[in-house]
Amino acid sequence: MTAGLGVALLLAALYLAFFVWYGGRGRPLDAAETERFMQALAERAHGPEAEVLLSEVRELVAKDDGREFVMQNLARYRPKAAYPPGHAFGDDPREADRRYGKAIVPHLLRNGCLPIFIARRAGRFIQPAGADDWHYVAMVRYRSKRDFLRFALAIERGDISMHKWAALEKTHVFPVQPIVSLFAVRSLVAAIFVALAALLACLVR
Repeated sequence: MTAGLGVALLLAALYLAFFVWYGGRGRPLDAAETERFMQALAERAHGPEAEVLLSEVRELVAKDDGREFVMQNLARYRPKAAYPPGHAFGDDPREADRRYGKAIVPHLLRNGCLPIFIARRAGRFIQPAGADDWHYVAMVRYRSKRDFLRFALAIERGDISMHKWAALEKTHVFPVQPIVSLFAVRSLVAAIFVALAALLACLVR
């Protein structure tokens, strides 16, 4: 086997591993599995919003099709971070949100999910009277609703979500299904591997 062919096969294997990890077309949740997740979440969720959040999660995962989706997050910071008593993390809401963001990345990646777009608000344009002044928008791709539940349970077990609720005065979160998107992760990664293969082929000649 030539060195070039070996490199090509290695990169093809790596891309196949990525493709399987990234997924996006899995087995839908069944009723029994959903209930196990919901019971586990109910054991961990605390605070005045817990009951409402559990109801929202149950509605989100109902009629699951097993496919990937994107969660749209609109967020507005509190004037000061509001941590539960006994937690000395300071009162900077942006720092609390950064703490949350850093903590969730390993759990997202472990479940084949990743942030695909995060942006700060840069001004105003068409804004109806009484509309919320959001500070930033974030879009997170989830491999499936099963993986969303795994992620949600992981951050509840680690008390990570505490940082999010300490930081945010208000948030509006809802799932979306892309109709047109120029951000094609599978194609982007494939292009990177092809470029890398071409570069390595030149180097090993």
